[in-house]
Order: sequence, then C-alpha cells, then structure tokens
Amino acid sequence: MLGLFNRRPRPDAEAVSQLKAWVADLMTLSDKDHIAVAELACHEPGCPDLETVVTVTLADRRRFVLRFPSAVAAVTEADVVLLRPQVPAR
Repeated sequence: MLGLFNRRPRPDAEAVSQLKAWVADLMTLSDKDHIAVAELACHEPGCPDLETVVTVTLADRRRFVLRFPSAVAAVTEADVVLLRPQVPAR
C-alpha cells in the first residue's frame, strides 16, 4: 500500500484543452455544458496503465462518459471521432 496517496503529475493543460475542444465539436456543445477530463491509473489486470475519462454534463443535467485507454496526451482527434456512435443525439 506504499504510495497509495502519492499524486501523479497533472496532464498537460494544452492536451486537456485540445481534448475538450474535440469533444465539444463532436457533441455540438454550448457554453452552458460542462466537460471534465480525468487521467486515471489502473492497477487491475487487463486494463491500460492510464485511462482518460471525459465526463460531459449537459445544461439539462444529462451526463455522458467517454473513455480512452491511454493518457490524455496520447488521445487524438481521430480517437474522439471514433466515439461518434456512442454520442447521443441532442
């Protein structure tokens, strides 16, 4: 259990901003919608070392989660576009 509370460095702010912009474009979000990005470490067998989780909360309080099996900096616009089928209609 050593290191249980050690904090990882925050993801690159520019990479987070770019990811948010791609998601906002994909989902046609407004200024009243919110996007949160988290980079999480996984220690369970079969999961990636790092996972990027994007939570989108719409102004009407509906919430959607998009997951990428890599660090924030490794997520590409093409990765975001591949999730288009998972994105709900507005």
